[in-house]
Amino acid sequence: MGLPFWNELRERMGELRDLAEICSLLTWDQETFMPPGGTSYRATQLATLQTVLHERLVHPRLGELLALAEQEPSLDETQRRMVQNLARERNRVVRVPQSLVQELARRQSISVEAWRTARERRDFSLFAPHLEELVRLKREQADAIGHDGERYDALLDGYEPGMRVSRLEPLLRELAAALVPMVQAVTEAPAPARWKYEEHRFPVEQQRRFCRLLVERMGFDTAKGRLDESAHPFTCGIGSGDVRLTTRYDERNPWVAIFGTIHETGHGLYEQNLPEEHRRDPIGLPASMGLHESQSRLWENVIGRSLPFWEGLEREMRQAFPTQLEGASIREVQASACRVSRSLIRVDADELTYNLHILVRFELELALIRGELEVRDLPAAWNEKMERYLGVVPGNDAEGVLQDIHWAWGEFGYFPSYTLGNLYAALLHERMRAEIPALDEHLRRGELLPVRDWLVEKVHRQGHRWDAEEIVRRATGKSLETGALVRYLADRYGSLYGVALP
Repeated sequence: MGLPFWNELRERMGELRDLAEICSLLTWDQETFMPPGGTSYRATQLATLQTVLHERLVHPRLGELLALAEQEPSLDETQRRMVQNLARERNRVVRVPQSLVQELARRQSISVEAWRTARERRDFSLFAPHLEELVRLKREQADAIGHDGERYDALLDGYEPGMRVSRLEPLLRELAAALVPMVQAVTEAPAPARWKYEEHRFPVEQQRRFCRLLVERMGFDTAKGRLDESAHPFTCGIGSGDVRLTTRYDERNPWVAIFGTIHETGHGLYEQNLPEEHRRDPIGLPASMGLHESQSRLWENVIGRSLPFWEGLEREMRQAFPTQLEGASIREVQASACRVSRSLIRVDADELTYNLHILVRFELELALIRGELEVRDLPAAWNEKMERYLGVVPGNDAEGVLQDIHWAWGEFGYFPSYTLGNLYAALLHERMRAEIPALDEHLRRGELLPVRDWLVEKVHRQGHRWDAEEIVRRATGKSLETGALVRYLADRYGSLYGVALP
């Protein structure tokens, strides 16, 4: 294109991507191979890089270039989307005063340490004053970013561009209305016979070999990525040619590593297959946290907990764990992977109850940001909602209101991403089945590439050409709704537990 300002703008887009990816690489190293002595040095290095990235993003010249682009009539639809994405990101940053950014960073650092102490001592009062300050600062941040009267919208938009409380709240309440009676019916039904994995030990090296097999079978390109270990599994995209996955191993529970690996590989496949032609501009990025979660959860839950999936991997699994699987049928293996219980802890929750955990957090943080709930009343409100939606009450603050670190990090608006991911995944899966009628036959033969290839075409290659819900609508013909997820869960768990689910 013969517009000088456009060439300069594209170069600045590329610089921003480069700096963000270098930050990602340093963070991955910190969580995997960095020696303990490097902690303080790495903190300084990351702070320096993030400062440079921030300065590049708020630089007045970038604002001038974006203004020129917004007024340029010759730009095509793709170019306009690049400009729109970057302008939205920049506006969120430049509207927030530097003094507020610094105070939030300081408070978040202090709050995380206070949260760790409070959780260890099971005493919310040690964290409460810090959370009060964070809530106040997040309200200020939301007002600075701008909204149409619902502060939470400004925070939610940072994780799910275009999503609003008016759209989200009815969906979550409708989902809860369907899930609560389903959970009751399943937990009151006799449990199916299952593989009692807890009676065995699973050496880490056996698990490593099986997890590497899963990664390769799912179509993850190991020439452009790798699988390592970390305390908390995560995926780090450093460009589509370098995607790092981690998992963790528990010798008493193989599902930790197996489903952690499947989940992170779902994320990794998304990162590996983003549009290469946009690798240094804002279209070559995932569209939202919710859509990213849809990829990991579709693989982990919808595909990875299905009977055809395990039938297709039975030979390899028995080779990996011959003595541990002796006497267990593959149906019992799947039943073990799909066991339902009323868990107090979100990260341990099964897929039937998981979204109720998210609803508890969403309702509470929305009330905090709106000023309808005081921080001091949070533990009691938490316990009341847990009893209402899940039928359990925490025995202490550590297994209740203090179990997640997200609020200490200031991540208000993040929790809905998990349920949005499940809703998107169910819609995508339903459409995938319609377009690949022989899907179960492929899975029974251990053929997972049809799943990957469909997702690459419908989701991954779209990058951030549209917002997440529009990408899903174009792929499935449906806008965001709860019906597909409810149908999927009712079918799977009604069949497993032998009950007719509402």
